[in-house]
Amino acid sequence: MARRAASSLVSRCLLARAPAGAPPAAPSAPRRTVPADGMHRLLPGVLQRFSTAAAVEEPITPSVHVNYTKLLINGNFVDSASGKTFPTLDPRTGEVIAHVAEGDAEDINRAVAAARKAFDEGPWPKMTAYERSRILLRFADLIEKHNDELAALETWDNGKPYEQAAQIEVPMVARLMRYYAGWADKIHGLIVPADGPHHVQILHEPIGVAGQIIPWNFPLLMYAWKVGPALACGNTLVLKTAEQTPLSALYISKLLHEAGLPEGVVNVVSGFGPTAGAALASHMDVDKIAFTGSTDTGKIILELAAKSNLKTVTLELGGKSPFIIMDDADVDHAVELAHFALFFNQGQCCCAGSRTFVHERVYDEFVEKAKARALKRVVGDPFRKGVEQGPQIDDEQFNKILRYIRYGVDGGATLVTGGDRLGDKGFYIQPTIFSDVQDGMKIAQEEIFGPVQSILKFKDLNEVIKRANASQYGLAAGVFTNSLDTANTLTRALRAGTVWVNCFDVFDAAIPFGGYKMSGIGREKGVDSLKNYLQVKAVVTPIKNAAWL
Repeated sequence: MARRAASSLVSRCLLARAPAGAPPAAPSAPRRTVPADGMHRLLPGVLQRFSTAAAVEEPITPSVHVNYTKLLINGNFVDSASGKTFPTLDPRTGEVIAHVAEGDAEDINRAVAAARKAFDEGPWPKMTAYERSRILLRFADLIEKHNDELAALETWDNGKPYEQAAQIEVPMVARLMRYYAGWADKIHGLIVPADGPHHVQILHEPIGVAGQIIPWNFPLLMYAWKVGPALACGNTLVLKTAEQTPLSALYISKLLHEAGLPEGVVNVVSGFGPTAGAALASHMDVDKIAFTGSTDTGKIILELAAKSNLKTVTLELGGKSPFIIMDDADVDHAVELAHFALFFNQGQCCCAGSRTFVHERVYDEFVEKAKARALKRVVGDPFRKGVEQGPQIDDEQFNKILRYIRYGVDGGATLVTGGDRLGDKGFYIQPTIFSDVQDGMKIAQEEIFGPVQSILKFKDLNEVIKRANASQYGLAAGVFTNSLDTANTLTRALRAGTVWVNCFDVFDAAIPFGGYKMSGIGREKGVDSLKNYLQVKAVVTPIKNAAWL
């Protein structure tokens, strides 16, 4: 994603590098030397090279109202059966945005019953594929119409930069819905020959009621990745939102019904994993479960599905993606791309390039330039123009990231920059870089899910292939080289579901996404995602006096 020009206020307050055409930044104050371990607090009055916006500026008030906080069941917004609610928080401050209905097993039962009735008796699966396509196209139009409101809710509830949500993510949601609208009337079966006088049809049928559980890091995009193919194939569904980010899914689902979706086809339950999530995964009347989240939770989902009705499962799980920079690389370009691969979305990406492997010939130069780029990263209120990094999602993730930073220091890695919180409220963390990282360190093995870049050194191609593949994960990888031969060798050798060559985080609606090993089961997006929501049925009929076979 292209970086946006900063405003003069951002340039002055955040001491950011000003892109071409932006007003020049004010001269920075002298930088105090800090302890090597980075577990420091700067003295009052000493400016940091990172943004000070999080600490000294009042949060911008979002220009959107929270109108939908109840559960969406059978086309209506309703209270939870228990009457309970839970707070959803603003990551900028930790303050309550709204109280949202807290669904549990009884609400999942109600939602599944509505989805089952809509599938067995309702018009959706019996509707022509063309009409389903038209509803999804109208939905995409409404998403574009309400782009700014959706983006504001996403930023307010999640902490991601508003420019990222408004200019990249919400338009991508509309694009995904148009992509799946295009598929709706192109799903078809086959007529296959048999060794004998039989007419054989292969039918592709909707699977039935789908349960879907989405994460908090990209709530709207993950909504589109799951809801789009399920609806295109004629299914009904119950979707559980992440408890940290329930607001945007409720809003966008209201737009889906405005587009003409029949009641009961899409049901949305806000709640927690051990209650609502577990009830959905183990429900005997759910035919399929799709989950995006951590590998540990994915294992629980798989177990619950197996112990209930052996429903089919799609899992998009964790990652520890290698980003490999060869010695023929343009170092400046490689630094910028590696920076984006790791720090995008506050580092809260399952496919983040969190193991940066750099060839020994360019390693020292790369580390110094990576440090300089991190120090210029604009961190602050995500509603402010030009901000690149907002707060982490909540205090749990915030504290987890700081623990991993301590692991890195205690484990012997060199803290190049960052290493602490930013400001005294909200969940902001300094962009952090470690060098001299070894494969056995926790920060090189485990998913941190935050703005922490680990830079490792390698000598040759065979070595880096072996080390890059020595992970329990296999979600994605990045390769940066000017050699076509090197690129071809790496793309075939790396055990990952996606390999980006001289780019990163390119997500097109038609490109399948999913992982090897413990990064998941199945693929999302593209034609492969339709297979998750279809049953294959063979119909065999005898033929008498056939003119041909």
